[in-house]
Amino acid sequence: MRLAVTGRDGQVAASLVEAARGRDDVEVVAVGRPAIDLTRPDTVFAALEAARPDIVVSAAAYTAVDQAEDEKDLAFAVNATGAGKVAEAAARLGVPVIHLSTDYVFDGTKDGAYVETDKTAPLGVYGASKLAGEEAVAAANPRHIILRTAWVYSPFGRNFVKTMLRLASDRDEIAVVADQWGNPTSALDIADAILHAAPKLGDDRNFAAFGIYHLAGEGDTNWSGFARHILDTSRAFGGPHAKVREIATADYPTKARRPANSRLSSEKFEDVFGWTAPGWREATGEVVSRLRSGARKLQRPL
Repeated sequence: MRLAVTGRDGQVAASLVEAARGRDDVEVVAVGRPAIDLTRPDTVFAALEAARPDIVVSAAAYTAVDQAEDEKDLAFAVNATGAGKVAEAAARLGVPVIHLSTDYVFDGTKDGAYVETDKTAPLGVYGASKLAGEEAVAAANPRHIILRTAWVYSPFGRNFVKTMLRLASDRDEIAVVADQWGNPTSALDIADAILHAAPKLGDDRNFAAFGIYHLAGEGDTNWSGFARHILDTSRAFGGPHAKVREIATADYPTKARRPANSRLSSEKFEDVFGWTAPGWREATGEVVSRLRSGARKLQRPL
């Protein structure tokens, strides 16, 4: 099976390429700029056709949450129009599309974990553009899986885990928000889940469970709890450590509003595909361990 994933430098794309390496049953081809540019819809079909996929994974996105408030047209061009063109291209090629979306489609006012049928109400431009992308994907290709995920981190790209480790290398204390809750999710696990689900989509022409799914790490925490676990784990591996000081969202103003509750229930995905994410603490430990191992290699003299 051959998967084409958009967004060559993204966390999910990099994790998919790594996860498929050395396997005989699956090949992952990352397709990125300049071959495919979601702001130039005319590039999409030719790039994906050249990749000859059995499934398209739509992972490329505009993810600058605060900047999106000033760049609405660009955010919608990539996350809505571009995502729809990727799904349309997959439909023209006769293959399913797996599209990555976000917890930011919700306003965060629910008490418990969000399920797929809960009402969407994005608080800002980024969430609105991703919701518009979901709608465009569903309209363009009936054979779609939309995966909403949250708080994504990995050994690749820029993310919260890397930021905490960087800040701890030159600070004794880091202030982190304590009144926003969610499920930290490793992109390594997202890749594993996609590779687990892909054969079912590709092999079963009568697969009837296309639609929206939530896919997030097992268990929840707030940002300060996540930061504390990252730094405690880092210290256990001989890495940087700092004290975490809890603050309120109001103490750390940002241009875009964030949902106070980003908890996502992944039960539907578990039931349909028989895959469950590891606990977020375990998954975080794996990523921190890899980052520390890489740092030690860089520090070794030649």
